[in-house]
Amino acid sequence: MSVDHGIHTIDTAFQRDHFDAAYLIVQDGRGAFVDCGTSHSLPNLLACVQRAGLQPADIDWLIVTHVHLDHAGGAGALMQQLPNARLVVHPRGAQHMIDPTRLIAGATAVYGEAEIARSYGRIVPVPAERVVVAEEGHRVLLAGRELLCIDTPGHARHHFCVWDQASRSWFTGDTFGLSYRELDGGAGAFIIPTSSPVQFEPDAMHASIDRLMARSPQAMYLTHYGRVEDTARLAGDLHEQIDAMVAIARQCAALPERHHVLVEALSALYVARARRHDSALVDAEVLRVLKMDIELNAQGLACWLDRDKR
Repeated sequence: MSVDHGIHTIDTAFQRDHFDAAYLIVQDGRGAFVDCGTSHSLPNLLACVQRAGLQPADIDWLIVTHVHLDHAGGAGALMQQLPNARLVVHPRGAQHMIDPTRLIAGATAVYGEAEIARSYGRIVPVPAERVVVAEEGHRVLLAGRELLCIDTPGHARHHFCVWDQASRSWFTGDTFGLSYRELDGGAGAFIIPTSSPVQFEPDAMHASIDRLMARSPQAMYLTHYGRVEDTARLAGDLHEQIDAMVAIARQCAALPERHHVLVEALSALYVARARRHDSALVDAEVLRVLKMDIELNAQGLACWLDRDKR
């Protein structure tokens, strides 16, 4: 993949190829990672450092957009390999990086110990003295290159996005949805929102997307997956689908087979949009690519419904 403005896209190899990305930003011989995948991702991350002509000691920062394990599960293990780096994390996520006990327990309750070991590997703490808490508007300097962190709830309350003025781009974590290259079509990149559990908030997600678009970005760097342009169209697609997903959830709220109905309705929504998008994949292949995300989106909508009733 080509390198634009010193930004290297790294496939973390989480779950499958071209599903989960991390980024290495290189500026004047110094480096910063944005997200890092899992501890299984370390060989790919360190290989990218080498390809960029750097050494692990040249990495100054590991910035995690939020503390979900596909974004930050490998942070502690990676920091052990980066002697001069500091970890930058949202205030709500910092304690989970210093002591990941609750993070591990929560994920284990959902996936089970065997799946945690298979998918995420070792989840180890980051020493507190190496953690930088990024409040709203926090600025990270990478050899003079400014990276601005802004609070972007909606997917999670411990989520921020990172603005890189040099490339006029955002590193969006999960705030700006999911866009897999297999689903690109005649209309360009295909995108869907992510409402995965447990802190999906549709109004906050709408507002966060609007905050990102206020800077008229040239591109977005998504964790799932890669660099996308045509950001105004994609933002519109996300807004439409958030509203559609909320409407589906409300219609399913009182049904006894709620989860099953949510999965079926979301599947129909995304397949219909992929058809209109002129995706090269047949319907069954669209559902295969999105299977995990549909399941997680259904769970997240259910959590939101239950929380909204209180």
